[in-house]
Amino acid sequence: MKVFKYYTEEEAQKLKGKFVPSMPDDPVYKFAFDVISLVPHDDSYESICNRLYITELLEKYFFDRDKKQEVWDKLDEIKQDLIKTHLEEVRLTHINNDGEAHMVDVSEKQDTGREARAEALVTMSQKTLNLILSGQHHKGDVFAVARIAGIQAAKRTWELIPLCHNLLLSRVEVTLEPLLETNQVRIESFCKLYGKTGVEMEALTAVSVAALTIYDMCKAVQKDIVIENIRLLEKSGGRSGHFIAE
Repeated sequence: MKVFKYYTEEEAQKLKGKFVPSMPDDPVYKFAFDVISLVPHDDSYESICNRLYITELLEKYFFDRDKKQEVWDKLDEIKQDLIKTHLEEVRLTHINNDGEAHMVDVSEKQDTGREARAEALVTMSQKTLNLILSGQHHKGDVFAVARIAGIQAAKRTWELIPLCHNLLLSRVEVTLEPLLETNQVRIESFCKLYGKTGVEMEALTAVSVAALTIYDMCKAVQKDIVIENIRLLEKSGGRSGHFIAE
């Protein structure tokens, strides 16, 4: 991220201590807060410097209204730069400059601990769920087979999703929980490694295949089983940081 003005620690502390009066009806003040909302809300040095610089511009405007156009133009310049940076960061990484699909080169990425959790819901009739839980299913232990299928799928995600990397997973867990009140099975996966790319796809593939395995084992009993709400619950590690689903 571009830094519009660098501050020493002493300068930063001095500027933090300054008071800029609230002017909610002033167009420059409102514009400044629109711009500052585009700065990442983290404690990185770059973000702190940019927030301080916008505060400094507001201070300049407050004490010298003749600087209005100068401050407005600078804020607009900052806004355009921040928007451009954001668009570059959210660009689809699997599409190259020619618009063609390609595998992302992760060789320059930093090795970090990476984890991901995902879930899926399988909705069925009470009769089907009771059959699974009773252990009387003619194909055997449905949950055990689905669990192994999910783990195996996570390990082979790179063979199923064309542009995924072949990852050396250090841990894969798949849990299945019967929800008796709604006649559902909730599947949750957890994947972990120390490496250059995330494990979200591995976690999502694990719950997807585990859910499909339940369907496969029970389709003779019930054809209208519904697989739904496949989603990422949480991921951590890597440049994009920590994500938790709402």
